[in-house]
Amino acid sequence: MITLHDVTYTYQDEKDGVQDINITIKPGECVLLCGRSGCGKTTLTRLINGLIPHFFPGKLAGRVTLDSVDLAEMPMYAIAEKVGSVFQNPRTQFFNVDTDSEIAFCMENLSYPVETILARMQKTVKDLRAESLLGRSIFALSGGEKQKVAFASVYAPSPDVYVLDEPSSNLDVASIDQVREILLLLKQQGKTIVIAEHRLYYLQEIVDRIIYLDKGRIAAEYTVEQFLALDSAAAMSRGLRTMDLHKVVLAEQRNQPNFPVLTVEKLTLKYEKNIVLEDVNLAVAKGDVVGIIGRNGAGKSTFSKVLCGLQQEFSGTFCYHGKPVAAKQRLKLAYMVMQDVNYQLFAESVEEECSLGVVSPEPNMIVDVLKELDLYECRSRHPVSLSGGQKQRTAIAAGILCNKEILIFDEPTSGLDFDGMKQVSKLLTQLTEMGKIVFVVTHDYEFIALACNRVIHFDGGRLQDDFAINRQNSKKLRDFFVR
Repeated sequence: MITLHDVTYTYQDEKDGVQDINITIKPGECVLLCGRSGCGKTTLTRLINGLIPHFFPGKLAGRVTLDSVDLAEMPMYAIAEKVGSVFQNPRTQFFNVDTDSEIAFCMENLSYPVETILARMQKTVKDLRAESLLGRSIFALSGGEKQKVAFASVYAPSPDVYVLDEPSSNLDVASIDQVREILLLLKQQGKTIVIAEHRLYYLQEIVDRIIYLDKGRIAAEYTVEQFLALDSAAAMSRGLRTMDLHKVVLAEQRNQPNFPVLTVEKLTLKYEKNIVLEDVNLAVAKGDVVGIIGRNGAGKSTFSKVLCGLQQEFSGTFCYHGKPVAAKQRLKLAYMVMQDVNYQLFAESVEEECSLGVVSPEPNMIVDVLKELDLYECRSRHPVSLSGGQKQRTAIAAGILCNKEILIFDEPTSGLDFDGMKQVSKLLTQLTEMGKIVFVVTHDYEFIALACNRVIHFDGGRLQDDFAINRQNSKKLRDFFVR
């Protein structure tokens, strides 16, 4: 049993944290932590897995216990044997360069016998259907594949408690279905599960209790039935995503530009002997917001890197306003917000990040964008100190302010609540009104329904489909996401 009794915690910089938390989690219970970005969800997961106070110094009052033992008094190796954690950014928990070693790492550190490690690895691969991930370099994995490896490394030692922070954030539709199946398997095994999530729909049949946090405090608790009874307006007012994708409604009829200015012809890219992209042809107009969908590893992020000039080993032609544009020219023409935004946050403050590399930045425009993305109060903070969702919005703000003609956002709603998703959608609309071309790599049906006017579907490195988002194509789009 896990208990948090009168827990108040403030980080060392005295920013964020949680106040007056009282929670009891019974063995075998699945509890969902939800709320706006920065509300304290990740802090609660760190309290439960012992990272607070062992790795995050700050002011802690109250007690967090696991089976009546105070976690603050337990060594981390003892906690790790009982509590397994999957972080929001799986890269932060990797210690090896290959997948097999990573899956075995925790068991090796706990001094499991070799026979046990091999048997557990075999069971993990079978249970999680992870055969395709064995024997691979960590650096060659997509974001979703990294998430699966992180989950496998935690599953292999078979802890009693699983703490998951945004486990679906970088996963495609099929992979989210697998996560749902894995969580159901854990429930059947009697495991205790604590999940901090913004994407809620896949948890409807899994969670037993929902704890809603607001500004570091527990604002409400719901059963699944009570939560589903909330109308759309009530959920949105709390910054919550839907728990039923069938209720998602397409935004009003979108503008469909008719005059392409960017064309891609016969784009092909190979990595060693593997074809990553093959014979991709595309024409895009100013004002288009193009959603790029497809399973993990289908070529979406690779296409984005080639498009903005970051990947140069390819064959094919890019033209802008009818003139060929080489990689160096596309670097000046396009800007990409990466899937893992930690790679592109360099400045000492959020405000400086938004003007980094921009010639003659307009202070008023920076202020407007920061306010629009609910970052103005964080403008003086170092980006590293922000929550995952706040970091994501900071990178998006920098992309919006960079004055490029083509903007590419790779999973921009990863880690964002409903408010953040709506704010980003509004800003993308403003970009299209300025005549920009916007590409959005996403697995987020709610965001596509809200923000995009067109979808392209990659599968196996090929462009399989390209269609406008309208009432006529609504079923086609929904069928891809709703299983």
